[in-house]
Amino acid sequence: MVRPSRSAAAPDSQSTDPLYNQSLEKGLAVLSSFDAAHRTMNLSEIAARTGMTKASAQRTVHTLQVLGYVGKDLQTRRFRLLARTMDLGFNYTASHPLVHAANPYLAQLASASGETASLTEPVNQDMIYVAQRMTTKFIPVLTPVGMRIPMYCTSSGRAWMSCLPDSEVKALLQASPRVARTPATVTGIAAIMAHVAACRTAGYAYNAEELFLGDMGIAAPIVDRRGHPHGSVHVSPPTSRWTLDEAQKKLAPMVIECARAIASALPH
Repeated sequence: MVRPSRSAAAPDSQSTDPLYNQSLEKGLAVLSSFDAAHRTMNLSEIAARTGMTKASAQRTVHTLQVLGYVGKDLQTRRFRLLARTMDLGFNYTASHPLVHAANPYLAQLASASGETASLTEPVNQDMIYVAQRMTTKFIPVLTPVGMRIPMYCTSSGRAWMSCLPDSEVKALLQASPRVARTPATVTGIAAIMAHVAACRTAGYAYNAEELFLGDMGIAAPIVDRRGHPHGSVHVSPPTSRWTLDEAQKKLAPMVIECARAIASALPH
């Protein structure tokens, strides 16, 4: 379910912030309402997912149609995102100093490990893929740039949280639904915080089939010289090629070194 728009969650936002543009908020809410489970929608569905009235959704969708971000199938009368929406994400990654710094080291990590190497950043209680180097070998799950994954059950999320005080980690976990994605998913706050604490000691975090069956993760946080975390780098070894013990012994040192190299390459 798409989060309610700010106007629905905080109706007094306009009065407290005179610069806040509610029309822009609605436009972004409509764009964000489309996802893998909602590739096409009619007006009623868009209104329901954004918390708007149908009339407000109609005006917003029409504007996005005129601007070329949303299209409509004349037979089904259902709306979908158009290719122009990719400009928004591309412009972000194309101008991002972390992505520029990370790309050569992600390539080295993918080559040395033989596995897909990815760069993620935090968004609320999730991590979002912002760069990736794919392996040529079989991978059980496709996790493209732009995809969001929850912090609580992923190696990249736990690596990121290891850079935060326990109070902030607990708040993030309390705000997350923490559903069991697989039979192996750890959902208890105390158990997840134990994983986070272990990352602080070892320098890397892991998950073993907690988000997707057949997929593991080994991640390290990217921390600059001032101690500020910027994101996480991780590899995704499948259980068809690796045991968790082998991945920790062989891949964790590579991931830690990659994270350090990216951090050292960041502009000051």
